Amino acid sequence: MTSEIPQDGAPSLASSSVSGAAPAKTTIVVCHSCRGPDGPDDLPRPGSRLAEDTRRAARGKDVCVTSFGCLGNCKRGLSAAILSGGSWSYMFGWLNEDSGDDLVAGAELLAASEDGFMPFRARPESLKRGLIARIPTTLHLDNNQ
Repeated sequence: MTSEIPQDGAPSLASSSVSGAAPAKTTIVVCHSCRGPDGPDDLPRPGSRLAEDTRRAARGKDVCVTSFGCLGNCKRGLSAAILSGGSWSYMFGWLNEDSGDDLVAGAELLAASEDGFMPFRARPESLKRGLIARIPTTLHLDNNQ
């Protein structure tokens, strides 16, 4: 497990498999620099608290949680992405500091998917209404030409 301290003072796991075994198939990337809807500069920032809640929710599960400063989704509140090998990637906004359980549930749905898509109906409500983008893999792009 690699720790680094970003400029906002919030701890970040550069790469960590929460299960402690081989790297997880699915990764949640949380923006730890998100300030939330009111934009306070208080530390730790709301994005850092979301990252910690997501790490808590992922304990004992085959989901990797990492955080980075600024995912470029600033006008859409707290943000996170879910990535999984061979699957589409998903970007979410308008999350809350306690959305960690929802993000982990989404990551598990994506990991279990046979077609590379996170099933809409099974998603937690915050991931239904907070979807910003769904991004294809290069494999999907190659097959679409």
